[in-house]
Amino acid sequence: MTDLKLGVALWSQAGEWPAFLTAAQTAERLGYDHVWTWDHLQAIFGDPDQPIFEGYTALAAVAQATERVRIGLFVGANPFRNPGLAVKSVTTIDHISGGRAIMGLGAAWFGHEHQSFGIDFGTGFGQRLDWLAEATADARSLLDGREVTSKAGGRYAFDHLRTLPPPVQSHLPLMIGGGGERKTLRIVARYADMWNVFGMPETLIHKDAVLRQHCADVGRDPTAIERTVGCKITIRGTEAEAERVRRSILEHNRTPLERVEGDQTFWTGTPEQIAETMIGYRRIGFHTFIVELPAPYDAETMETLIQVVKPMVESAPVPS
Repeated sequence: MTDLKLGVALWSQAGEWPAFLTAAQTAERLGYDHVWTWDHLQAIFGDPDQPIFEGYTALAAVAQATERVRIGLFVGANPFRNPGLAVKSVTTIDHISGGRAIMGLGAAWFGHEHQSFGIDFGTGFGQRLDWLAEATADARSLLDGREVTSKAGGRYAFDHLRTLPPPVQSHLPLMIGGGGERKTLRIVARYADMWNVFGMPETLIHKDAVLRQHCADVGRDPTAIERTVGCKITIRGTEAEAERVRRSILEHNRTPLERVEGDQTFWTGTPEQIAETMIGYRRIGFHTFIVELPAPYDAETMETLIQVVKPMVESAPVPS
């Protein structure tokens, strides 16, 4: 059976740096496998004009302040940066951390921050996915020590580029986020070591089948790609108390309840309820959970998930 893995993705909005860093260090102390943070320049829940930290800079500080936990962006917004520069950033973090970096990439979706910062958002999601495909291929080559010269007519214009030093890791993993069936999952099939997606189990069964077909088309072993599911968990002794805490956290993030109504990525309840939900995903082949934690970071949920829920999930029978 594939091991259960847990990561925390710390919301970088509506918080203060000491609390953010403490939460990352707490995740390591508790035994989480990885710590992530958003790659956004404006708040994406509630009012966009809330304090928010830049992703790569935050990861570099977390890398220096931890020893074991793996770290990455959940996920990097490709239009923000030239992919060669992104490789330089993640490679630097890999050296700071002693070889614990993961490179996360996605096409980006939040137009408001692009407009505010004057960053090209492209003509639509299809074009941004084309940019992502080109960037991911180049990033993989650069991370693996190969030289990159761009073809004419593409998004980028690399000219015999190599990036030095290489990462500490002989193979720095790439995580691709998204579930688009025609383009995104084909990028995942070609290049990803990890795939992150959101959705109910029945949706992910279908997405996984599409990914497997893309893998067959490009000659990739689908079992080489780690499936990860994103979620937002709040745990308390009763479902009512968990919901009260969730609402308080949303209020702190200036997010009206109606803005997240129907969002099935919020998992709110008792340890037993959360364990049952996670077991359902394990049964369809998703064994890695990346749990988004808003500020103020919920230490009780972090502790209960590792100390109470994880043993429940690990002891449940799941097909290998």
